Order: sequence, then structure tokens, then C-alpha cells
Amino acid sequence: MGLLNYLSRNAPWLAVGGMLTFLSSFGQTYFISIFAGEIRTAFELSHGAWGGIYTMGTAASAVVMIWAGTLTDHFRVRTLGPLILIGLAGACLAMAFNSSVWMLPVILFALRLFGQGMSSHIAVVAMTRWFTTTRGRALSIAALGFAMGEAVLPLGFVTMLGSIDWHLLWIVAAGLCLIAGPVLLLLLRKERTPQSMAQSNPVSGMEGRNWTRGEALKHPLFWFAAPSVLGLSTFGTAFFFQQVHYAEIKGWTHFQLVSLFPVFSAFAVVSMLASGWALDRWGTARLMPFIQLPMVACFLVFAATTSLTGALFGFLFFAMAVGANSTVPNAFWAEFYGTAHIGSIKALAAAVMVFGSALGPGITGFLIDFGVGLETQFIAMSIYFLFTATLMYIGISQSRPELDY
Repeated sequence: MGLLNYLSRNAPWLAVGGMLTFLSSFGQTYFISIFAGEIRTAFELSHGAWGGIYTMGTAASAVVMIWAGTLTDHFRVRTLGPLILIGLAGACLAMAFNSSVWMLPVILFALRLFGQGMSSHIAVVAMTRWFTTTRGRALSIAALGFAMGEAVLPLGFVTMLGSIDWHLLWIVAAGLCLIAGPVLLLLLRKERTPQSMAQSNPVSGMEGRNWTRGEALKHPLFWFAAPSVLGLSTFGTAFFFQQVHYAEIKGWTHFQLVSLFPVFSAFAVVSMLASGWALDRWGTARLMPFIQLPMVACFLVFAATTSLTGALFGFLFFAMAVGANSTVPNAFWAEFYGTAHIGSIKALAAAVMVFGSALGPGITGFLIDFGVGLETQFIAMSIYFLFTATLMYIGISQSRPELDY
């Protein structure tokens, strides 16, 4: 099937995935951190205090995700999606009108849960369940929403910050979420795969069966994979969270740094599409051990460079990893553990990811306050990614014989 024919036949469902991943941006670190300077000034917060509050709200959302993510096993996207978007809009409005520092953890909890957590989770579970033989292609196309959000929103909102009060920009974000709800219902007038069909005709994983979440937790592969899931979320989030501080220590303006984001996003799109094609051709077992290795080079470059040109090369390595991680890990859980309980299993992985995004800002903010420079931290992050790639290789080498190829 040609690409254009594929897109036309599956347009409504792919559009839903892309829309949800795009709207998840309003709960993603790269969007929230645009306002880090304004929030820290408004509430008189240090780097460590702001990072601690962010960690608190995000960690709470990770805990709730363990339960909330299982809702995708019981409710259709056309039911769950609009409710999540209403929750995300409410969180954006709360940020716009909040005047109390004590409410910040609650608001961040809601932004992270409804945005980064559930909007992303619903999108990837839907693609995983709705598509089988073209799962990699579907995931890569839906993930274009992430790339579009990274390319358009930081640059656009940083530009508007020069002339528009930051509170009003959060109202704009809420409005976009509310508009998207009816659009989602229109696109899903006929949902591709009802829950009953997903249960009666699931795709099996290791040992030719479908694993429950409890069984997956007892299998060694989950624990070999967990540090890999944790790593990109933790340290990728930390980089975007500290983007204002990173620009300051390098002697660049914030706008100069975010002007590189569209290039990063464009290359991430290429990486997404290439990884989706590779995924359908070779499967996740051959790809998973290697997809985070570009992060080793990325953080070494970010640590060493003194120019925006050097930073651009760091972003290219970053994009390679982000693009591949938008598709391959999401298919990994289905390939190894089956699709019957994919919502529950993926919810646990999503909770690990969200928890990682809670750790990154808190750790980096704490270390900055205690005199450990961001560039030194970047070198340690590179070492971590070498460690996780090794673990992933060992785990898959042990578990791959259980797959029925």
C-alpha cells in the first residue's frame, strides 16, 4: 500500500493520534519551562525550589498514571479523549489564574497527568491497538504531533511572551484544548476497533500468549527495560526544563536557543519516520538496544560546545534518539507482551516515564543550587545512557528466544 493511499484510508484515526500527541505539549516540560523565568519571578522561587515543586507535581501524576492508564483498556478513545482534553484545559486555566505558590504542585500535577501522561498514553495505545502490520508506521505518523509541538509552540510562545502577558498565553492553550474535543468526536464517529474486538482478537507476545501487567512485572525483561524508559524521560526533560539556565551559562539569549528547536523537530520527524519503517521491517528486538546511544553523543556535545552551531549538532543527536523513542518502545511492549492488556502494561511504562520526568528537574535544580554545573551533569548523563543501552541489550538477548518469529 502506497503512503498516500495508506494516509487517505486511515486519515481519521491517524489524525486523532497526531492531535492528541500535539495537545500533550501543554503538559510537556518543553512547553511549561518556557514560562520558568516568569513563574520563578512571580512566586520568588530559586532553581532548586522550582525544580522541587515540579518534581512533586510530576511524581504525583506518575503514581496516578498507574491507575489512570488502565482506563484505555475499558473505554473507547471517543469517550476518554474529550474528558482528558477538558481536564487539560482546566489545568491550563488554573495556571493562568493562580496566585498562590501552594497551588503550583496541584496545577503541575494536573498539567502533567492530563498532558504528558494521558494525552500521550491514549494516542500510543490507540495506534498500537488499531494497527498491527503497520504499527510502526502508524506510531511514527501519530508521533508527528510531538514534533510539531516541539517545533511550533516554544518558538511561537517565546515570541509572544515579548508582547503578551504570560497568563493570557495559558488561556490560549486552554482554548485550543477545548476546541479539539468536538474535532476528536467528529473524527471518531466510527472508531476503528471497539474494545470488544480488541479483546476477542488480541495479538500475542512472548510464549505465544498475552501477558497481564502482574505477569510482566515478574518478567526480567521489564526491569532491564525500565532504566531505558526512565533515562530519556529523566534527562531529556531535565534539558528542556533547564533551557533558560543553559542559554544563560552559554551566553546566548533564550530566543537564540529555542530558534534551534524547529531544526531539532524536523530531524526528529525524519528519525520517527525512519524508525517506523525499520520497526515494521525488523521488529523491536533488533532496534531497542541501540536507540538511546545518540544521547551519549548529544550530552557530550551540549557539555563541550560554546557555540550555537555546536549546540545544533547536539540537537541532531538528541533528535535521533527522540524520534526513535517515539515509536520503538511503544511497539516494544505490544511485541513482547501482547495487546490484550497493552493499556495496563503501557500505563506502568508511562508511569515510569512520567516519574523520570519528575526526577530530572528536581535533581538538576538541586545540583545547580549546590554548585554542580549543568555541563558536568551532562557528562554524567552520557555515562548513564551507555549503561542503559548495555542493560537493554542483555535483557533482549535473554528474552528474544521467547518470541515466536
